[in-house]
Amino acid sequence: MTDKLHVLISFALEPDLVEQIRAVDPERIEINVLGSEQRKLLRGFSYPSERERAAVAEGLHGAFEKADVVFGFWGAELHQAFTGAGSLADVAPNLRWIQLTSAGADRLLNSGFIQQGVTVTTVSGLHATPIGEFVISSILMIAKKAPQYMRAQARHEWSRFMPRELFGATVGIVGLGNIGAEVGRLAKSFGCRVIATKRSTTESHRALYADEIRPASELHSVLAESDYVVLSMPLTPDTRGLIGEAELKAMKPTAALINIARGPVVDEGALIRALNDGTIAAAALDVFDQEPLPADSPLWDMENVIISPHISGGTEIYNQRAVEIFCENLRHHLADEPLRNIVDPGRGY
Repeated sequence: MTDKLHVLISFALEPDLVEQIRAVDPERIEINVLGSEQRKLLRGFSYPSERERAAVAEGLHGAFEKADVVFGFWGAELHQAFTGAGSLADVAPNLRWIQLTSAGADRLLNSGFIQQGVTVTTVSGLHATPIGEFVISSILMIAKKAPQYMRAQARHEWSRFMPRELFGATVGIVGLGNIGAEVGRLAKSFGCRVIATKRSTTESHRALYADEIRPASELHSVLAESDYVVLSMPLTPDTRGLIGEAELKAMKPTAALINIARGPVVDEGALIRALNDGTIAAAALDVFDQEPLPADSPLWDMENVIISPHISGGTEIYNQRAVEIFCENLRHHLADEPLRNIVDPGRGY
């Protein structure tokens, strides 16, 4: 008899999508979906008594103890749930592969799992369409001064002003991966010039959706030429704090910064100062150093800032797309073939 592959799904997933996973190989795959109480524990839910919490935690530990594969998110909640549980061998002795539902793996890099031989894969590529559209919508809102007319509407005020065109503007993309390429494609359709940096690029060259791709070392030249700077790189030790005071000063005073990457790639204090003193004109921010963004953050009340609650990658078919990527990887795993989107701990993604 063939050994079962125990798959643990750590988030709420529609029954038909669970069955889609099972259908990859019904004879070999055994699926366990965490219950709502176990998921509450992962989200930091406070139980009325320690006894109730311990009972839920025991079931959670049991689920991970049996798992060969985990499909789901990973964050501080999982670390907290297993606090004091011991090493990886104690927590999940059979775990060999974690399929994340995110494109980034920054929350998992220092967990010890990768270091102890667990393969980690992401859903890189899933977010290109929704985030690409979100970025363009943010650029359009800034160019057409949407916050200004929405505030006027709230005041019942007929206040005319002059919007700007996107045609002929330069969009600079910092990190030309799947998302950056889609932003470039959409920006080109508006008649924009697109320039970008890419870590693997050593010499400047042209590409399908970028007029010029430059090495990462030429970041300041991209910032200086861009009307809209889009941050779309992963969070790694190299990119943490990449956009600081010097980089913001390198931008045009009429330029806008759009961040859909991770909050810590930008020095938030330096950004607030730059927006206040006119170093740059505007920002559209979907990610922040601390999430949710604290209620006392100055960013909330700045008229040249558009804030969204980390939703740029959202789509009504997110789970469906994530399951498609997982099922493809599951087939590869069962056939002992290379997986898609394996995280390289050396690169951080």
